[in-house]
Amino acid sequence: MTDMTAGTRASTSELHKDSQTTRRGGGDPGTRGKTTIADGVVEKIAGLAARDVPGVHAMGSGLSRTLGAVRDRVPGGSKSVTRGVKAEVGEVQTALDLEIVVEYGVSIGEVSRDVRENVIAAVERMTGLEVVEVNIAVSDVKLPEEEEEEQEQPRIQ
Repeated sequence: MTDMTAGTRASTSELHKDSQTTRRGGGDPGTRGKTTIADGVVEKIAGLAARDVPGVHAMGSGLSRTLGAVRDRVPGGSKSVTRGVKAEVGEVQTALDLEIVVEYGVSIGEVSRDVRENVIAAVERMTGLEVVEVNIAVSDVKLPEEEEEEQEQPRIQ
């Protein structure tokens, strides 16, 4: 019996020794598993980045802005930062389509370039995805006199 106990102790100590030198799973723990990023996440990042560019008045077409304005006034409703943004997200790349309204008097080419640069920088920095393209459609120009019409108070509150 003494021999069996000694043999058991030796094998237990060998196992303990082996577990100290060999790690389970192997490799860097940061590389174990997969991270997926939803389209909506990329759309929010791109929408906020595009709105930060001077000369961008709003995002989306006239209809989507009108519906969004109604939704914003509903109690509990929140402003949609994804309005005017559509993303297609793959495992390592993403492509974006943006619809913007520019302010009157700005260079549409310069604003588009600045939006594209800002969106690409923000999305790539925050997600690690490669942005392969950012397509921009300018759907409207915000005229100075239109601002007064939009700020009028509704007749019913």
